Amino acid sequence: MNRPLKQIHLAAHFPGVNNTTVWSDPAAGSHIEFASFTHFARTAERAKFDFLFLAEGLRLREQGGRIHDLDVVGRPDTFTVLAALAAVTEHLGLTGTISSTFNEPYEVARQFASLDHLSGGRAAWNVVTSWDAFTGENFRRGGFLPRDERYARAREFLATAHELFDSWDGGEILADQDSGVFLRDAGAGAFAHRGPHFDISGHFNVPRSPQGRPVIFQAGDSEEGREFAAADADAVFSRFASLEAGRAFYADVKGRLARYGRTPDELKILPAATFVLGDTDAEARELAREVRLKQVSGATAIAYLEHVWNRDLSGYDPDGPLPEVDPDPGENTIALGRASVRQFRDPFAVAKEWRELAAARNLSIRELVIETTGRQSFIGSPATVADSIDHLVQEDAADGFILVPHLTPGGLDAFADTVVPLLQERGVFRREYTGRTLRDHLGLRDAPGPAAPGALTASGRTAAHR
Repeated sequence: MNRPLKQIHLAAHFPGVNNTTVWSDPAAGSHIEFASFTHFARTAERAKFDFLFLAEGLRLREQGGRIHDLDVVGRPDTFTVLAALAAVTEHLGLTGTISSTFNEPYEVARQFASLDHLSGGRAAWNVVTSWDAFTGENFRRGGFLPRDERYARAREFLATAHELFDSWDGGEILADQDSGVFLRDAGAGAFAHRGPHFDISGHFNVPRSPQGRPVIFQAGDSEEGREFAAADADAVFSRFASLEAGRAFYADVKGRLARYGRTPDELKILPAATFVLGDTDAEARELAREVRLKQVSGATAIAYLEHVWNRDLSGYDPDGPLPEVDPDPGENTIALGRASVRQFRDPFAVAKEWRELAAARNLSIRELVIETTGRQSFIGSPATVADSIDHLVQEDAADGFILVPHLTPGGLDAFADTVVPLLQERGVFRREYTGRTLRDHLGLRDAPGPAAPGALTASGRTAAHR
């Protein structure tokens, strides 16, 4: 018996801390003006996407002692942007990346509970463990925790935040226009947590929000990250967008859920994916080649190679061969604050692999970087891209995709206008929003515990007085 078609989940990533944007294109707009965020969010909502996702850069990246030229200077604070977007959208989920390393549970729980109220139940939290002392220098906790301790702190951080969210389970806010607002159960919001990382007690002053808790996202691909996702996340970002690698990751992470008393539908797996559209597949392939050449300039290629070699390679020709000198195995001091550095834990093995590939295909440095950092997940006509996305989801390589356009803010427009209608015609993507909250959009059950009858609405009136 054939199983029913899976419904595809789609989301949009507003770039800001990566190398995706083609800045040289005349259509490339601001990454810091609110008009760009508004256009992007409204396009995603028009296309009936599940949510918009914002990454967070806690420190400007550096390379060779200078600010990295592809970073975004002046990027607004995540919570500020998401709260503002809540006022100009009605259905779109609002997902922000907030670190568990350099924040405290009370303040983060209060911010997300507030965002969930302001948006009517559309908040989501991408929990990350900031990884380097360079970023930590911006905070009182100037060092950084070892990997095991980072995840231990993150698990306790999230558990503590859940205790705060759930502290209102028995509380009810009552209100009338004459006597004001008062709390029937004075014990609601009271909390006390004692643990190795947090020792706090008090009264949580934000009532239980429409979702009860925000949707929890997690992005780690390590063993610890996968286990953390299986235990605590509602959705996990994945870097595996191909069929074989995607199915392996999908089966591995979902296979871990049972030991936490969870079922496979309680965790959504959403790879990041780029795309290039054309009227024909051939046109799209040519456009994709042009995009990659613009994304990886000669200077960008050398900078990327320095992440592996951990040496100053500015004297090398990007159109020439790879350096004959071996990588420096010491602590990385060339690229600071760069997440990609973490991918190269064995630089000698990476250098050997790249040299073999370059020799076999006669690739220059720039050509090699383009080859090994390929970004376009979907290339083709709208029909081809729709078919590829649907195939990967139906074959359990993903539950959907987080789209990362190479132009901001208009890079999502063509996908919304051409690919989404084809997915709707197939019956695998919604034509209209049918739920109120982000949990509804993602097909997730409500967070444990009842929502308080007095959950505040955007107008400031309680649910009992709507």
